[in-house]
Amino acid sequence: MLKGFRDFIMKGNVVDLAVAVVIGAAFGAVVNSFVTNILMPLIAALVGSPNFDSFGKITINNNDILFGVFLTVLVNFILVAAAIYFVVVMPMNHMIARRNAKLGIKEEAPPVDPQLELLTEIRDALTARPTGGLH
Repeated sequence: MLKGFRDFIMKGNVVDLAVAVVIGAAFGAVVNSFVTNILMPLIAALVGSPNFDSFGKITINNNDILFGVFLTVLVNFILVAAAIYFVVVMPMNHMIARRNAKLGIKEEAPPVDPQLELLTEIRDALTARPTGGLH
């Protein structure tokens, strides 16, 4: 029983996943710090407080519905997503494209679905017909 567990834990996928989770958590801390300590203060300097917690609140049967808190979390999410895209994804895509160009690797066009190709031919044939009804 213990040997099976040990074999499971030592599989490459489990170890790779564990490493990815740890690195992801560390990277998440870096991105959150970037948003909290750099982007949000910049937004505050430009438009005012980046905290929308007091923006809206509705009380129904002694239960508070906090729209402002949700808005703050939503803005933070958008900023985190933008930071990841512009700081990580775009530079990585650029580096990959430069590497591929240097190595002469061309991106392959995705295969065309035969049904889509047939429908395109039919559309082109129908639009090439002269107007004025059926002949």
